[in-house]
Amino acid sequence: MSTVITPPTPSVPPTDQIKADQADPPEVLPMQFTSIDQAEELGLPIPCRAFDPEVFFAETPADVEYAKSLCGTCPVKDVCLTGALERREPWGVWGGELFVQGVVVARKRPRGRPRKTEVAA
Repeated sequence: MSTVITPPTPSVPPTDQIKADQADPPEVLPMQFTSIDQAEELGLPIPCRAFDPEVFFAETPADVEYAKSLCGTCPVKDVCLTGALERREPWGVWGGELFVQGVVVARKRPRGRPRKTEVAA
């Protein structure tokens, strides 16, 4: 008759008994705001409230790109863009994107006819 010896199993406490300092820290996610009011209550800068609104409805391509760059740091950028798409905003910069006739456009074209020849840069 042979005896089988099994090593002792380590005692692991159930997951509901693990202390908070022993548990893995929760994953930190960027804050998602559902309205401009929430962000303003926390004192976060909202570019469209801090700058002249005319900036976001500019005519020149350079000014439009400037407005888009201001939206880059906005905490409600995604909410703004979603709302503008739902409302089919006729024009302007919303959520970092340019709208023309209710559609997102990659860039604003300058006034006048397009050049017939390429410009040397």
